[in-house]
Amino acid sequence: MTSDPFIAIVGAAFVRADPPALEAYAADALGQPHPPDLVVLPANTAEVAAIARLCNAERIPLVVRGAGTGYTGGAVPTRGGVVVSMERFTRILEIDPINLLAVVEPNVITADLQRAVERVGLFYPPDPASLESSALGGNVAECAGGPRAFKYGTTRRYVLALEAVLPTGEIVETGSKAVKNVVGYDLTQLLVGSEGTLAIITRITLRLIPKPPARATLLAIFADVRAAVDAVTALIERRVVPAAIELVDAESLRVVRDRLGDEAAPPGAGALLIVEADGVRAAVDEEIERVAQACRAGGAMRVTLAADHVERERLWEARRRISLALRATGLLKINHDVVVPRGRIPELFVVIDELRARYRLTIAAFGHAGDGNIHVNLMVDPADGEERARAKEAERVLFERVVALEGSISGEHGIGFAKAPYIGIELAPDEIALMKRVKAAFDPNGILNPGKIFP
Repeated sequence: MTSDPFIAIVGAAFVRADPPALEAYAADALGQPHPPDLVVLPANTAEVAAIARLCNAERIPLVVRGAGTGYTGGAVPTRGGVVVSMERFTRILEIDPINLLAVVEPNVITADLQRAVERVGLFYPPDPASLESSALGGNVAECAGGPRAFKYGTTRRYVLALEAVLPTGEIVETGSKAVKNVVGYDLTQLLVGSEGTLAIITRITLRLIPKPPARATLLAIFADVRAAVDAVTALIERRVVPAAIELVDAESLRVVRDRLGDEAAPPGAGALLIVEADGVRAAVDEEIERVAQACRAGGAMRVTLAADHVERERLWEARRRISLALRATGLLKINHDVVVPRGRIPELFVVIDELRARYRLTIAAFGHAGDGNIHVNLMVDPADGEERARAKEAERVLFERVVALEGSISGEHGIGFAKAPYIGIELAPDEIALMKRVKAAFDPNGILNPGKIFP
């Protein structure tokens, strides 16, 4: 593949073909690299459209990349071709406090937008654990969630409009700044969660809400996971809707303690809950007290309220660093973001225990107990082929059991290429065929992010 046509579009400084660059853009957080033939860094929508037209005409695979924090290989160029990096699209274009919205380019980091809108008293709720490094374009492409999804919902709820480039080079604008819009098919929501297979997002209009004036964060320690899950059930029965309910199991706590030196829970603790309430002060105080009562009634060994902002941040930082601690073990971390109806979380943990015993695997589980989205991490010695084979069998059984529990094999990480072989466990052949027809309507030559979602 010659770089000259791409240089004509973006300039020589923004086309890379040297081995270090190709290696740098070959993988995402999944850690299974496939190098591209070329990396191109456009600066504006017109350049993206020109690149798409060129790739479509020449039948060159085209993969869009944001911050590269995905866990299913969605930004990995499994068939080579061109990686279009959006790293120059970093501007917050507008924050509108009257209409409660923000307009951003796709490589704005999630936490940067949150801080910017909070300075003017507004709030952008979606909070993936990677919020300090993940980009909003990727959040939209994967429909990212996070701890606050229980109360506030996932990214999908906050996307009002998109500017996007089709694989054939047309520039389309979907949705509007209005909060109500039912003109034609909802192409905006179709693109949310499409994993970069239908279009290249170049501008995003996001809905904001007023920043909650008060919040309180509670840590509860339990002897085992079942007691923690029972406490979650008890607080929901008390009609409490916290901003977040995070559950961490004993294996995750052990690794965080050993690898990061964090004593969020004492040795021997079987599970912990982090629960956060937000809103007006009087309501928050009442709600967090009801949470504490539910945890104590569920048999909590200890219930502690974060004394201040510093202590609150320490709790959440420990939660966000679990993945880092697991990777620091040197083991291969096979991360599955399965989700079940909230009331079936106890059954999910029974499944996890069965997998540990049946396949002789170390499994760390943590996640969003409020909405049933639990990250199940199979920890495998990468040099042990027999153990890797057992893990491969275990993940299929995990997915089958999750679907039998009326759940889903992916709550927020998407399918990418890592889960593509398993999509038929959850979706019927007719559904997959319909999705493929949608894909063909957007991308008739199949150049955009090929090899993703569908087996």
